[in-house]
Amino acid sequence: MSTVDQYIANAPTQHQAVLMKVRQTILEAVPQAIEKISYQMPTYHYHENLVHFACAKKHVGFYPTPDAIQHFSKELAPYKTSKGAVQFPFDQEIPYPLIKDMAAWRLSVVQLAHGEN
Repeated sequence: MSTVDQYIANAPTQHQAVLMKVRQTILEAVPQAIEKISYQMPTYHYHENLVHFACAKKHVGFYPTPDAIQHFSKELAPYKTSKGAVQFPFDQEIPYPLIKDMAAWRLSVVQLAHGEN
């Protein structure tokens, strides 16, 4: 797969609407990011990789970096997390506002690191 459209089209049909909404949510948060496939998953890049997401059998994996997982640890408490990832189960309501906040936070961190306001 070379595009996010292809990635979503190849996902199980019952998960495609969620994946499209995750994509839309991220793009709203980081409109200046370049959308690409990296590590075989949708990736949003601005100076560096900001966030990734992926479709698993029972959840959407969201990969906002370890710093973001730590920064949002209170909000992520109900979800399974690891050092740099969080799992949002398909059988629960997907927290799109949290995804948007995390993507926007990652952008602000990267902009600050590159001397942007």
